[in-house]
Amino acid sequence: MENILIRYLERPKLEDPIFVEGLPGIGNVGKLAAEHMKDELKAVKFAEIFSKYFPPQVLVQDDGQIKLVNNEMAYVKRGKGKDIIFLTGDYQGLTPEGQYELSDFILQELKGLGVRRVFTLGGYGLGRMVTKPRVLGAATDAALVKDMEKVGVVFSRGEPGAGIVGASGLMLGLGRLYDMEAVCLMGETSGYFVDPKSAQAVLEVLTKVLDVEISFTELESKAKQIDAITSKLRDIEATPETPEKREDLGYIG
Repeated sequence: MENILIRYLERPKLEDPIFVEGLPGIGNVGKLAAEHMKDELKAVKFAEIFSKYFPPQVLVQDDGQIKLVNNEMAYVKRGKGKDIIFLTGDYQGLTPEGQYELSDFILQELKGLGVRRVFTLGGYGLGRMVTKPRVLGAATDAALVKDMEKVGVVFSRGEPGAGIVGASGLMLGLGRLYDMEAVCLMGETSGYFVDPKSAQAVLEVLTKVLDVEISFTELESKAKQIDAITSKLRDIEATPETPEKREDLGYIG
């Protein structure tokens, strides 16, 4: 097997397509956002990407069948140009070399499909609970920064302080080598849980930019479930410890 293998289920002819990346990361914000938008727009899968840079495993599906871990690309034709290509998947590359190889490989494929603008989606971990997540941004040129600010994206000095790690960052940097404009949208998140609230914040921005309408009902329902879990955890932390509990814990130690 080659280091990276792509299998095309079809080769769609797309009109000025825009690329949206959403792979697993902090709070799974990017993955959740991209998959939700892809499902809402009924995107059609057209390619599967397999690689030695992914974990050596298969996933067992609900019906008992296995699936080799991979990334997938799907498309939406909008009938007025600005078609959309989504990249979603099970994992990112496990090593720095793998991250570079996969990002560069995918960008080469996108270049062949006519992509000139890239949006990568991710989470910005704060290490604390976030009630109203902001959407932070990074872009490849000043004009894009101004465009994104108009739709509420925050470009804050020093945030994210450590830069953008993984595919969401590399596709911006490497995209410039292929003459692609690129923006990263990062939803604030605690990083403790899968964060549908942050994913929705990112999508509210992205749908404005792409001029598409989708329902957020499913994400809002998931957000309520996460809020219920975090509320219970706060209640547990606030419960005074009884002598009996202290004795039990001491005994267990």
